[in-house]
Amino acid sequence: MVIMRIYCAAVRLLSRTDSKSRFQGHGRNRLVDNTWQQQNRTFFTFPKQSRNREYRGRQLVGYTMEQMYEVVADVENYHKFVPWCKQSLVKQKSSNRLVGELIVGFPPINESYTSIVTLVKPHLVKAECTDGRLFEHLITVWRFSPGLKKEQQSCVVDFHIDFEFRSVFHSQISNLFFDQVAKKMEGAFIAEVGNRFGTATMPPRNLLI
Repeated sequence: MVIMRIYCAAVRLLSRTDSKSRFQGHGRNRLVDNTWQQQNRTFFTFPKQSRNREYRGRQLVGYTMEQMYEVVADVENYHKFVPWCKQSLVKQKSSNRLVGELIVGFPPINESYTSIVTLVKPHLVKAECTDGRLFEHLITVWRFSPGLKKEQQSCVVDFHIDFEFRSVFHSQISNLFFDQVAKKMEGAFIAEVGNRFGTATMPPRNLLI
């Protein structure tokens, strides 16, 4: 019954994705024993193995590296624009590092975790979960590099997330929606850059084949 409620809630939320913020990255399932089974089962049955999940996106966007960096590094305001982020607090902050606590989830699941975020302006934002309560590991990396020579307001955005839940239950749920959730989150950051800095000089262009 709980899984059914989560499934229905997630489907409703994912169906609201704005087409303007849809990105086409690559998601991966990686079993611990390096075997893979196609997900041709219903949501009532799940693989028993622990899963490591990965997603990679690479986009050419019509914003500068500095604009992208400003939004991704703004952890304390994640709750205002990142899907399923209910609360975002910054506990410590310096010019190249911060410690943030996030509460994430959709009803009836809400969980919190703490990350150490490395900041290299305007090139890199890397977050690594440190508390170990929710994740075996969680690493999120954003890299920003120059875009087109003929268009100064452009850059290449590389987004990579790699994680594994400690809980088998959370792993089962993530198997259902991981790719859609990752793409929606990635697109939300681009949309927020647009909200702050105006219209992009070009539509996002997928650089992954």
